[in-house]
Amino acid sequence: MSVEVLSPGLLTSVQDLGRHGFQAFGMPVAGALDPYSLMAGNLVVGNDPKAAGLEVTLAGPELVFRSERLVCVTGGDLSPRVNGSAVASWEGVPLREGDVLSFGTADSRGARCWVCVGGGFDTLPVLGSRSTYLRGRLGGHQGRRLEKGDILPLGTPDILSCRGEGFVVPTELRRGFVDGSVLRVISGPQEDFFTPVGIEEFYGSSYRIGPDSDRMGYRLQGKAIQHGREADIVSDAVPWGAVQVPGNGLPIIMMADGQTTGGYPKIAAVINADRGLLALMSPGDRLSFRRCGLGEASDASRTLKEGLGRIRGLLAEYRSRPVQRGAQADRGVMRLKIEGKSFDIEWKIIGWRG
Repeated sequence: MSVEVLSPGLLTSVQDLGRHGFQAFGMPVAGALDPYSLMAGNLVVGNDPKAAGLEVTLAGPELVFRSERLVCVTGGDLSPRVNGSAVASWEGVPLREGDVLSFGTADSRGARCWVCVGGGFDTLPVLGSRSTYLRGRLGGHQGRRLEKGDILPLGTPDILSCRGEGFVVPTELRRGFVDGSVLRVISGPQEDFFTPVGIEEFYGSSYRIGPDSDRMGYRLQGKAIQHGREADIVSDAVPWGAVQVPGNGLPIIMMADGQTTGGYPKIAAVINADRGLLALMSPGDRLSFRRCGLGEASDASRTLKEGLGRIRGLLAEYRSRPVQRGAQADRGVMRLKIEGKSFDIEWKIIGWRG
C-alpha cells in the first residue's frame, strides 16, 4: 500500500499538523501552512484530522497509486487530474490501483494545495509528528522534499473511507485565495518600539510578498516602517504569525518553519484563523493588515472549528445513505449513539424471507 512519485513537482512535502511542545528547545512546529484545509480533506477521506497529507506548492507532482484509495485535494486549485482527466478539488475522488494523480500549475486560485489520502501517509514520526522540517532535514520522507522514484507508504484506511466518494465540501466551508487579502492581527509585544507614524503606515499600507519568501517567513515589500527605538532587542520567543520589523523597516511574517526566537521587534501577530490565507499566497501577491482584538481573534478560530464540525456532520449524513442496487438498497451505513458514544454500523442484507 503505497504511492510512487513519478515527478515531484516544485516543492511537495509530507505534512501533518506539526510537532508541538518543542519550541523551547529550538524546534519549529512545521506542519501544513493551512491546517484547516488539511483537516477538512482528511475528514472527507475518513482520516483523523491530524493525519499526514502532502503539501503541494505552485507546481504539483505526478503520483501513481499502488492500491485503491479515496483522495481529496483541498486548498488552492492547482488543476488536479486523474489519468489526464480533470477532477474537482474539495471532493472525495476514488482512485484505483495504477491510477495517476497529477496537477497543473498555480494560477489566480491559490499557490498551495493539500492531498489527503484514505489511511494517510504512514512515514516514520519524529517527535510525535510526520511533518517535514526542511531546514532541519527531519520528519516526512527522509527529511526532505519529494523526489522522483520515492515510495511513500500509506496507512490502513477507515472502513467507511470509501463512503466519502462524491462528497463535496460546500463552497462556504472552503478556504479560498483572495488577492489583496486583509489579514487580521493583534498588537505585538514591541509595538511601542515604533513611532505613531510607523504604526499608521503599517496598518494603512499595502504590501507585496517578496521573491525571497518561503515556509520559514514571508518578506514583504512596500513602505518602510519607522522605528522609534532601536531595531534590535534581546532575543525572545517568535511564534508562527509574528510580524517582525528589522532595521530596514520592511516587515517579515514568520511562518511554520520559522525560528523559535529572534531579535527584531514584533509590531503585530497574524491571528491563527488568518494564517492559512498566507499559505495560498505566492510572491507578488498583495496583502494588508487590520488590527483586531482578542475577542474577534477567538471568534474567528471558533468559526473555523465550527466549519470542521459542519463538514463532519454533513459527511455522517452522506455516508449513511443507502447504496442503491437497482430499485432496492441491499446495504448501507448508519450511525448509532449509545450512552453518549457514537458507533458507525455497516449493514448488509444477506437473504430474504418468504
